[in-house]
Amino acid sequence: MAKIIDGKKISQEIKAELKEKVAVLKAAGKTGALAVIQVGEDPASSVYVRNKKNACAYIGIESLAYELPESTTEAELLKLIEELNQKEEVKGILVQLPLPGHICEDKVIQAISPKKDVDGFHPQSVGAMTIGEKGFLSCTPAGIIQLLKRSDVDMEGKHCVVIGRSNIVGKPMALLMLRENATVTIAHSRTKNLPELCKQADILIVAIGKPRFIGAEYVKEGAVVIDVGIHRNENNKLCGDVKFDEVESIASAITPVPGGVGPMTIAMLMSNCVQSIEED
Repeated sequence: MAKIIDGKKISQEIKAELKEKVAVLKAAGKTGALAVIQVGEDPASSVYVRNKKNACAYIGIESLAYELPESTTEAELLKLIEELNQKEEVKGILVQLPLPGHICEDKVIQAISPKKDVDGFHPQSVGAMTIGEKGFLSCTPAGIIQLLKRSDVDMEGKHCVVIGRSNIVGKPMALLMLRENATVTIAHSRTKNLPELCKQADILIVAIGKPRFIGAEYVKEGAVVIDVGIHRNENNKLCGDVKFDEVESIASAITPVPGGVGPMTIAMLMSNCVQSIEED
C-alpha cells in the first residue's frame, strides 16, 4: 500500500514556520497586508477566499477583502488594482479566479505589480522562474515541490511526467521539477499513447482536469502519484483526477483528494506573502 502524502499536515508545518517568521518581522517593524479581490459570488471562490483570509489570520498578517458585485466592469477592477499597487501597506494582491466572462483575466493579471504578484501569475514572475531568477513562484507547483521534499521523495535524476499544460499548474510544474534535476515530460489531451507514457514515470503529476481519469493502467509499480484535480462526483463527494482506490495499491506514495495538494496551495501563497514583506 502506498504511503499517503498528508498535505494538511505538511501545510500546517509550513504555516507554523511562517507564523514564527511573521513574529520576527513584526518585532523588526516590518508588516504588510494581503489584498484579496473577489468579483461575483461563485461558491467555490468564496470558500477559497475564506480559507486564504483564515490563513492570513493564523500566520499574523492582515488581509483586506474587496468583494465586488458580478456587474463590476473591467475598468473598475483595473482602477482598484492600480490603487492597491500604490498602497504602501499592501504587499500582496490576489484576484480570485475565475472572473466573470466580461473581464479579461490576462489584463487583470498583468495589471498587478510584479512586486505584489503573490499568485506568481504575472509574465515577469513566470519569466523569472523560467530562467531561475528570484521571484514569486506559482503556488500550486511550489506546494507540490514542498510535498515531495518534506515526504523525502528524491527528485534528482527521476523521470517526472506532468499531465497538463496550463499556465497555472502544468508549465510551471515542469520548470520547477527541472530545477530539482528531474527529467521532465509534459503530456496533455493530444498526447499519443498516454497510458504507456505515464507508465514510464517515477513521479506522475496529474493536472488533467477530468474526474477519476487516471487508473491503474497509467501507473508504474512504485511510482509517486500527485493528484492536482478536485471535482465533485455524482454523489457530491470530492474526488481528484486519479482513481485513488485503484492506484493506491500500485504507487509507493500518493496524495489524497481532499487533503493533498489543496492545502499546500494556500500555504505557498502565505509563503509568497511573507516573502513580499521580507523583501520590501
